[in-house]
Amino acid sequence: MTQSILIADDEAHIRILMEQTLEDLEDQGVELLLATNGAEALEIIQTQKPNLVFLDVMMPKMNGFEVCQIVKQNANTQCVHIIMLTAKGQEFDQQKGKEMGANLYMTKPFDPDEIVKRASEILGLAA
Repeated sequence: MTQSILIADDEAHIRILMEQTLEDLEDQGVELLLATNGAEALEIIQTQKPNLVFLDVMMPKMNGFEVCQIVKQNANTQCVHIIMLTAKGQEFDQQKGKEMGANLYMTKPFDPDEIVKRASEILGLAA
């Protein structure tokens, strides 16, 4: 069964950077999915159930907190692993992310090695 990772961010350069960071995992059969706003991210999560979502907090249509909360409250999608990505590293945001059910919280700018390491661990791949 193919594993997949959704990269949800409204900033094109972040999506490209994340894709480049995670492209080596494609060699291990991981599919990369992309969303440019919260509503699109939610739709992809509900229809394709990716194993892991890198979810930006500040996005148009729906923010990452709202998406996370809906995903984690739905029995069909609550097993989706969500890592919130945000430029806001404040304690308040991290607390809110945890309350919404986020599995992990990472701040931008992020370390590409850390992203690959986390994704590999979560998907059970050899890093």
